[in-house]
Amino acid sequence: MARNIDSVKKPTPNKADKYELRPGQSTELLKELHILTREGQMNQDSRRKLKQIYHLMQFIEPLLVDMQQQRPALHIVDHGAGKSYLGFLLYDLYVKSAAPDSHIYGIERRAELVERSQQLATRLGFPGMSFLALSVAESIDSPQLPARPDMVTALHACDTATDDAIAFALKKQAEAIVLVPCCQAEIAAALRRNKGQTPGRSALGPLAELWRHPLHTREFGSHLTNVLRCLQLEAHGYQVTVTELVGWEHSMKNELIVARRKNPPQRRAAARLREILQEVGLEELQQRFFTPDSLTSDNTSTNAPQSHAGEVTS
Repeated sequence: MARNIDSVKKPTPNKADKYELRPGQSTELLKELHILTREGQMNQDSRRKLKQIYHLMQFIEPLLVDMQQQRPALHIVDHGAGKSYLGFLLYDLYVKSAAPDSHIYGIERRAELVERSQQLATRLGFPGMSFLALSVAESIDSPQLPARPDMVTALHACDTATDDAIAFALKKQAEAIVLVPCCQAEIAAALRRNKGQTPGRSALGPLAELWRHPLHTREFGSHLTNVLRCLQLEAHGYQVTVTELVGWEHSMKNELIVARRKNPPQRRAAARLREILQEVGLEELQQRFFTPDSLTSDNTSTNAPQSHAGEVTS
């Protein structure tokens, strides 16, 4: 029997495929984030963004589920939140259904972005979200924030804002830290500034070739920054996993650092961090990559936790 080709319903291009959205997911939020058009349509770029979101959530959700075994109501701080892209998605995809008594705090210095985010949360009916215009120092001491957050996140917080989020998380002794680092110019600038200005330091002779050319200075500085961040987290007793986010191939900012507080402070990781700073002539940044005072204690473990490098395939 001949098949009536006209009766076969062809997919309409650019329409939002509902199976790509999770049950209960806010289409209004996706419109605000420009993942869906005002008409609820989706294009190739939208699907790529959605793929990125879901892949990131694959790493965050297990942490939240595990922490909820001890305390159902979680406190999550999104530091350097910007437009609170990540905070809204966390609330929509997980908190509002699986942890309704939890709260997400968005920390951002720019008051206009804080006000805009608060208005959006009210319009979407997300009562478990609040936003604060605070500096790093103010956020550490603010009574408006939990004394010890369960999770601290930072998504593409530019330049030193990722390090500010780490400093906040460490001083607050957060249970988990999730970072997608952005550009970081501080170390590259220090490498350029100190290039050839360390007489008597023979180790810098061949090592300086790693960042002699401007392009290599930027790339090496970015890589070194994240290596030092991981060592700093390990020094404070966190188990660190470093992996790559799929669907972010268009950007070099696709590194994901997940840290979970598991161990006492680690002297070996702290020593390695200081040694690296000394080897590349960056002792001036020891305050940036601070280690806990308790590392001098005789009771501190000397074994550093392992970092696990994972390669994720789509």
